[in-house]
Formats: sequence, C-alpha cells, structure tokens
Amino acid sequence: MVTAATVVTIILIFVLWNTLVVVPMRANYVVERLGKFRVVLKPGFHFLIPFFDRIAYRHETREQVLDIPSQTCITNDNMQVEVDGLVYLKVINTRKASYGIGNYRNAAVNLAQTTMRSEVGKLTLSRIFSERESLNDKIVREIDIASDPWGIKVLRYEIKNISPSRHVVTTLEKQMEAEREKRADITLATASKESKILLSEGEKQEAINISEGERQKRINFAQGRAKEIELLANATAEGSKMVAEAINEPGGYLAVKMQLVEQYIDELNNVLGNADVTVLPENMANIKAFFDGTEKLVNPIKNIKS
Repeated sequence: MVTAATVVTIILIFVLWNTLVVVPMRANYVVERLGKFRVVLKPGFHFLIPFFDRIAYRHETREQVLDIPSQTCITNDNMQVEVDGLVYLKVINTRKASYGIGNYRNAAVNLAQTTMRSEVGKLTLSRIFSERESLNDKIVREIDIASDPWGIKVLRYEIKNISPSRHVVTTLEKQMEAEREKRADITLATASKESKILLSEGEKQEAINISEGERQKRINFAQGRAKEIELLANATAEGSKMVAEAINEPGGYLAVKMQLVEQYIDELNNVLGNADVTVLPENMANIKAFFDGTEKLVNPIKNIKS
C-alpha cells in the first residue's frame, strides 16, 4: 500500500523538479508565469515557483546549420537548375525567437528557398557559376533583413550544388562544341591570313632585293664604263699630247707623215687581200711619184736618226 510518506516523497520530488533548474552553457530557457513571459534564464542554477512558473521554450545559442532542400529555379535566360544549400544562423534574442515566430528554423529554411529562387532568377546560368560568392552574399543580406524580427542572425549562406537539367546540359554541351569549332575555324583563318601576309611580304622583299641588285649592277656598270671612258680619254689626251710634243721636235713632222704612209700601205694591203675583185686607187698611175715622195720622206728621217 502507498503510505503517506511515499505520497509526501513523490510530492517533494515533483516540487523540487519544478523548482530547481540547471540551464546548460549552450542554451537559454524562457520562463512564463501563469502563461505570461517572465524571464530568460541564462546558463546556471535557477529557482522557479512551483505551479506558477514553467519553462516554455528552450533555445540553442550555438551556431546552427540548416540544410536547404534542393529546388527547381528558373534563371534569367530561362534555364532550369536544381539548387540546394546550407544556411548558418544563431539565436541572438531568445524572447523574439520564442514569440516573434512560431518556428524560426522552418521559417529560415523557407525564406532561404524563396530568396534563392528570387536571386537566381536575376542571373543567367553562366553568371550563377561565375558569381557564386556574390549570390551567397546577396541571399545572406536578404534573409538577415527579413529575419531580424525573429531574434536570429543569419551568419552566412552557401550554395552546395547547382545542377542544370539534362536538356540544359545537352544544350550546353552542343553550345560548347560549337564554340570550340568556331574558335578552331577562327584560328585556322587567322593562320591562313598570316601565312598569306608573310608570303606576300617575302615576295615583296624579294622583288625589292632584285630591283636593288639590278640597280646597283647598272650603277656599277655605268661607273665602270665612265671610268673606262675617262681612262681612254686621258690616255688619248696623253697620247695626243705626246704626239704634239713629238711633232714639235726636229724631224717630228716628217716622222708623223712617214707613220701615216706606213698605215696607208698596211690598210691598202688588207683591202687588196680581202677583196673579191681588184681594187686600185685612183692615183695608181702616179705610184712612181708616190714612192719617190716616200723616199724623200725616209731619207731625212734616216739622216736625223744617224
């Protein structure tokens, strides 16, 4: 049988259980008195009034990580992508977290999904990948502003996966392949253009070199010819000068006439030897007088020499 002592013991245990409260370091407790907010208990040992005070809410004060389920988002260029992420938050105001929102965890998850859809819709698919950090920062700012009345602080947001649909992946692969082919065609066209330019430059330089060579050749030939003419002119002038000086010497005039006679005879002999018909000079009848005149020219020269 249950004795009075047992009943008293049970009552005492119940009273002590509801009177003595130990709050751990990682939590804050919200106490209500007769259904009305009374106080927030910090970590440590606390006393409550039995049947009047009760612990209404227990909140984690450490940083919490909430998983954001994957959802379909439409980008600015009408591409479907599956996006999921993680949101990191912390309870800053225990009273607001208890009475400002029914369940701040669910509210934070839903708000993160809504904000993520909104921000993804502002960007194209390529920008989502290239501006991932910027997208995370924007989502954090939007969630933090909206969650301020809930007594929580959103510390950061991280996108885990961005998965385009199969159709989008196929389209992107075709686009990348086309882009690679385009770059290859551009590279080949550029190489062909540069090759033609280099060939034309080579032909141009070759023509210039040939023309420069021809020009230098003509210049050298002209300079050589001019030098030759100059030397011949100088030699002729020198010879003429010497002949003139020789003529002015005693017997020089007769020697010149003798030289002319000898040249005349030699040329006449050549003409007679090469002609097919007999050729005689008009004054052949006076040949005796010719030789007599020659003898008269030769004798004085001999006398001069002797």
